Amino acid sequence: MSIFIIPAIDLRDGRCVRLMQGRKDNATVYDGDPIEIALSYEASGAQLIHMVDLDGAFSDPNSRNRQVLRKIISRITIPLQFGGGLRSLEDVAQVIELGVSRVVVGTLAVESPDVLARLVDMFGSRVCVGIDARDNQVMTRGWEKREIITAVELAQRVAAFGVERIVYTDVARDGMLAGVNLEQTCTISRESGLRVTASGGVSSLADISRLRGVSESGVDSVIVGKALYEGRFTLKEAINEGSVPK
Repeated sequence: MSIFIIPAIDLRDGRCVRLMQGRKDNATVYDGDPIEIALSYEASGAQLIHMVDLDGAFSDPNSRNRQVLRKIISRITIPLQFGGGLRSLEDVAQVIELGVSRVVVGTLAVESPDVLARLVDMFGSRVCVGIDARDNQVMTRGWEKREIITAVELAQRVAAFGVERIVYTDVARDGMLAGVNLEQTCTISRESGLRVTASGGVSSLADISRLRGVSESGVDSVIVGKALYEGRFTLKEAINEGSVPK
């Protein structure tokens, strides 16, 4: 089995950044034009790019991020997955109209399950749910609000609405280069019966190898961000590692 590698672009004020543990006051800004980075990912073999509007996630409207989104969509030929601040049916419909292939909703899935059900009816598999958790408790509103519901409970709830995929992030590991929380990521897939994209903590090719080893569990893809920005390995190396037969 293989693991599908999805490079990430996180935007704050139109610039590429990575947060540590999802904290908006702990961001590293990276050099490089987000559009050129997206093009380089495509040239390196990416088949999907994951993009997050961090300003939207923190409820800080920022048109620069949307301008960058439009430009990237106009320049790349591969699909783009987008999340961050999509908290209404109108928000989701707007970015899909811009050309986003798949949206990731998080806070909306907790606060407005009726809207999530409508979105799944309207857009099907183009809607996936981002479950961000700290100590297995769901975090919303840009990882600043701790919910009562657990990650597993939310995964089971959204599965009942017809959601087909979850993007699961262990917030404590995100941006920390501390390795993926394999056990919890696999538990989410097993208990929900859904496909899961792992996110948060990838630091080495060994992490990708370990994910490949559990790909039969339903964890079939991984988002990689900071490790690429900091040169821990190249995207080509990650893709090759993800496709090596077991």
